[in-house]
Formats: sequence, structure tokens, C-alpha cells
Amino acid sequence: MQLRRSLLALSAALLFLAPLARAEAPQVQTQVPGYYRTQLGDFEVTALYDGAIELETKLLKNARPQDLNALLARMFVGNPKMQTAVNAYLINTGKNLVLVDTGAAKLFGPSLGNIAANLKAAGYSLEQVDTVVLTHLHADHMGGLNDAGGQPIFPKARILAAQEDNDFWLSEKVAAAAPEGMQPFFKLSRDSAAPYLAKGQWATFAAGSELVPGIRAVKANGHTPGHTAFAVESKGQKLLIWGDLVHAHAVQFAKPGVSIEFDVDQKQAIATRKAIMKEAAASKVLVGGMHLPFPGLGHVRAEGKGSYAWVPVEFAPLPARP
Repeated sequence: MQLRRSLLALSAALLFLAPLARAEAPQVQTQVPGYYRTQLGDFEVTALYDGAIELETKLLKNARPQDLNALLARMFVGNPKMQTAVNAYLINTGKNLVLVDTGAAKLFGPSLGNIAANLKAAGYSLEQVDTVVLTHLHADHMGGLNDAGGQPIFPKARILAAQEDNDFWLSEKVAAAAPEGMQPFFKLSRDSAAPYLAKGQWATFAAGSELVPGIRAVKANGHTPGHTAFAVESKGQKLLIWGDLVHAHAVQFAKPGVSIEFDVDQKQAIATRKAIMKEAAASKVLVGGMHLPFPGLGHVRAEGKGSYAWVPVEFAPLPARP
């Protein structure tokens, strides 16, 4: 009898607890802040995620459809639309706080425009940025210079652009001679630069220039006339931030001869990509790319003659500082 009463009591208790076990937790439906930090010698490098946008695979040129489809499927990348990240990089040299590109703001829709928020989430303020260097003057790289009202958000920064891109994208004369479909892109560039030009915070640089100690401009033209990579070096450790050398990682590492419609000079863009990939694979330098899967940091591995693979970094803690 005692055993029966105990079993009945246990059954009642389990019945009471059952609803608790079935209680549903609401889904959070948010992602973690988009930043990733790594150490480069004495420099702290923080990758910042602006967001992602879907590009039509038909924008890729010089690829047979069957090859394109196979490469996209091999890397489980969407087709006919592929997701493409937009990244920026914040470099704290100890003396300068340098932002490489600013993202797109909301110029291309709500899926982008998170650089400022992620910079703050990473522990910095917009006022602390003293230098902004631009790989080129496409709006998805400079649109984040201003807020939604067109006001500058980097009050203390000097903005540095390659002379060739400055003379191309900010020229109303060049814009007027361009195809009608391109003219809105010229206007986006001029509008983004205007507040800083008015305040005297805008300046240009030449390839090979050291922009701040430890960061040097590297000529990488083709995608735009002044498209620039940046070599970052501290205590013998090196990072090459190569801007828009690659838009479709699933395709353009294996086939560097594939270009994209946005390349101003398709032939030169291909030649630049081939040369930089060959050097990066040989030197094993750490690479950062604005349209590589976030955080866009990794290495280039040779995969045979003229073909390469992308090897992303593994998530890792920062080394202990003395």
C-alpha cells in the first residue's frame, strides 16, 4: 500500500512538472555584433561587418555557365543570386585609429549599413577615428561616411582617397561622358565626399605612399582607376587589405580570369587579381577582403597553375599582452 501511495505521489508530481518541461522560449532572432579582432604585431586589427547583399551571378564575366554553376554548387553558394559580404577594417596602431572603408550605409537597402554600430560595439567611438582610407570610391565603400541626413559621422578624421579615383568619380565632366546607367554611381560618390570636401577633411594619395606609419598604399587598379590595396605591417607581421579584388569567392579564386560587371577596366582588373593572388600565395601573407565571407581574413593557397583557394582564419582568442 505504501509503495502504491508513493507511485501515485510521484505520478502526480511528474504531471505537475510536465507543463514546465514543455514551456516554449521565444526565438531571439538577432545575430551577434559583427566584429572580429586580431593582433598584428603591435597593431590591433578589428574586422567590421557592414552586412550582406545578394548579387546576380550573371554579373560575372568570362565564365562558361556550366563552370560557373559547378563552382557555386561546390561551395554551396546561392545561384542565380549569391550572398556577398561587405566588410571594413579598423586598425589601431597605438598612435592612429584608421578605418579602411566605411561600408554602404543604407544606400543599397536595409541589409547593409552596420559599420558605425559595429565599430561602437567593438569598443570604439566614431570621434576616435582620426583617419579613413578608402580602397576606392564606390558607394558601398564610402557611403558610410555620412548619416541618413547626409551629415558626416567622422568629425575628427581626414579622409584619404587615391588621386586617380578622386579625379574619376568626383568629376562631373567624367560623369557626364559616362553611360547613363553609370551616372547615379558618380552622384553617390560625389554626395558622400561633399561634406568632407567642404570642411577641408578630404585629401588624396599616390600609390606607394605611407598614409600613417605602418600602412602603405599598394596600386591595385582595374576595378576602378585608383583601386588601392593597403599593406599593413607591424613587427614583421603583415596584412594585405585588398579591397574589391574578389567579389565571388566561390568562383574567382579557382578562376581569377573571371571578372565582374562593376570592373571599370575588365582586362586590368583580371591582370591585377592574378598578380596579387600569385604573390599572396607565394608569400603566405595574411589577406583581408571587403567582399570575402566575414571576417574576410585568411590566406591564399595555390591549387595548381593559375588557380587558388581561399583559406579563412579560424576563430581564435587574442594573445595575452605583457
